[in-house]
Amino acid sequence: MARLPRLYLPDHPIHLVVRGNDRQDIFRSEGDRVYFHRCLVETTREHQVHVHAYVLMTNHVHLLATGAKVDSLAKTMQSIGRRYVSYFNYLHQRTGTLWEGRYRSNLVQTDRYLFACYRYIEMNPVRAGLVRRAADHPWSSYGANARGQFDDLVTPHSLYLSLGSTPSNRCHAYLQMFDGPVPDSELQAIRAALQKGWVLGDGAFSAQIGVRSGRRPVPLPRGRKPKASGQRNLA
Repeated sequence: MARLPRLYLPDHPIHLVVRGNDRQDIFRSEGDRVYFHRCLVETTREHQVHVHAYVLMTNHVHLLATGAKVDSLAKTMQSIGRRYVSYFNYLHQRTGTLWEGRYRSNLVQTDRYLFACYRYIEMNPVRAGLVRRAADHPWSSYGANARGQFDDLVTPHSLYLSLGSTPSNRCHAYLQMFDGPVPDSELQAIRAALQKGWVLGDGAFSAQIGVRSGRRPVPLPRGRKPKASGQRNLA
């Protein structure tokens, strides 16, 4: 089956993940993470991408980002591939691809799922058992969003800025979202949308995106199409 084209629309947040080939590590040292972070800062600025949330794991990376143009994120990932893979292969004396095929991405409905994606991304190290608290993982946007720490990769989304009139108020409001785990329903919705590239949003939003993009935004209903009323079974 042919792959559907990616869904990109200017000024709409995208959840994106890139994994190491065969789930192999893409970071082997703190220096690797430092260089990858710097590459992200420079390439996102070059291609007009605002990163709202991120996490660098051992063998994959999550981003929640908004591009100013349709191709902003695609160009960013191409630039990252050229710069970081060359660095990694040279430093660690390896050849060949580093990534597991194409990165996965999906468009996110802002008012309904934006903060769910923030939490999903920043809680990833906790779910993976790497740390007990999101604050214990240094390579994520949690420090910037929840504690107001400087991170030149992070640009607050307008919805985040609406959480309070001061940085302290915004951090306090944001922290309240981490009082409990991400609900299973949100986890399943986020993972399903990311896996297949579907829109993460309600029916009305998905339909709107389908019209604007010209691409099917959600999976087709399962099962046979219902027969019309009065239709005879001639089989």
